[in-house]
Amino acid sequence: MNKYLKRTAQILTGITAAMTLTAGKVLALNAREGAEAARADGMPADLIGPNGVFTQITNTVLYVVGVISVIMLIYGGLRYVISGGDSKKVTDAKNTILYAIIGLIISILAFAIVNFVINAVTGDSNSAANTDHLQQQQNTSESK
Repeated sequence: MNKYLKRTAQILTGITAAMTLTAGKVLALNAREGAEAARADGMPADLIGPNGVFTQITNTVLYVVGVISVIMLIYGGLRYVISGGDSKKVTDAKNTILYAIIGLIISILAFAIVNFVINAVTGDSNSAANTDHLQQQQNTSESK
């Protein structure tokens, strides 16, 4: 009896799996159609490029790191001013300023490196700002 139930459960599982796969193939979209259906208005379609998703994410992260570095630089300066001559507090404040400057330099270099790599991969020598500026110039010359 136990063998019979086990065999029946296996057969039902196989039939259910086959039905699920068949229904999935009938209803499925290909990958491009699915991506286009999921993309909202105004979302970039390119992964890499001047307006690509990767560029936007890295620029946003590097912008946040730069802002945090500037905030820490200001914080270190305030700590230095209010240290009151205590050598430990002065040393801590100087270290905060030093590390904030190092973080700011690293974020600027990272921004430059990421944009260089993206331009090298895409083969685009113009930045997005230059491209937009050139398009605006062409549009104004065409309207005249």
